[in-house]
Amino acid sequence: MRLLVFGLGYSARHITALLPAARIVATGSAGNLPFDDRDRVRFEIAQATHILSSVPPGETDPVLAAYGAALAGSSAWLGYLSSTGVYGDTQGAWVDESAPTGTGRRTARAAADAEWLALEARVFRLPGIYGPGRSPLDRIVAGEARRIDVPGQVFSRIHVADLAAGIIAGFDAPPGAYNLADDAPAPQSDVIAFGCRLLGLPVPPLVPLQEANLSPQARAFYAENRRIANGKAKRVLSWRPRYPDYRAGLRALSATTSPTPASAAPAAASSDQR
Repeated sequence: MRLLVFGLGYSARHITALLPAARIVATGSAGNLPFDDRDRVRFEIAQATHILSSVPPGETDPVLAAYGAALAGSSAWLGYLSSTGVYGDTQGAWVDESAPTGTGRRTARAAADAEWLALEARVFRLPGIYGPGRSPLDRIVAGEARRIDVPGQVFSRIHVADLAAGIIAGFDAPPGAYNLADDAPAPQSDVIAFGCRLLGLPVPPLVPLQEANLSPQARAFYAENRRIANGKAKRVLSWRPRYPDYRAGLRALSATTSPTPASAAPAAASSDQR
């Protein structure tokens, strides 16, 4: 396998970690390929057996803007990490890949999603991603967790390990859209409360949305309410989440999460402080 990754970020690093035998080149701050080196990138596109983009759009998708023609002429497997935000608000209803897109706040993402589908890519629509070093437990320990009270609102999530397994399962799948999400959408406030109890820390009080003093961007996040159905991924990819709900995911993460912030923790006895 010769894998080209556009944007070697948090999720992509977990994916590539499962491919020790692959030759991997990647753009991004953690990568080894400058995105703006057009000749080298086009060479890697031509050589790749698999190409994955995790780069979010700005006004447009920068990968497609720079290399869309080369990708269209490639015979490689194409994959794109999209967002379930393309579905917009469904007022809490379940939504699958047959639902319309482009009606929500993420219009640029929906446009990029559609463009990658037109290239016959596997487009993986992802909800909130959590995992080691990036989970509600980390926000709780840092004192940054809040419980916003929005009655009836739920969010879907996915553990990054399940995301990575789903992408790799997609290597053998036909082009199209695939929702990768856990089985149990839940209120954000319930997740924070469960995490606090796992760590033995106080549960913060519920704060009504209108009193939370959120930024316009954060308030827009709470304006959408949907449940993400993952039946197609289970059926077509033969994929099952190892962490089917936030309780399973947070329990696993709690084993390696200290309830004391690292900056406040006493120094380790060992002198090996790398």
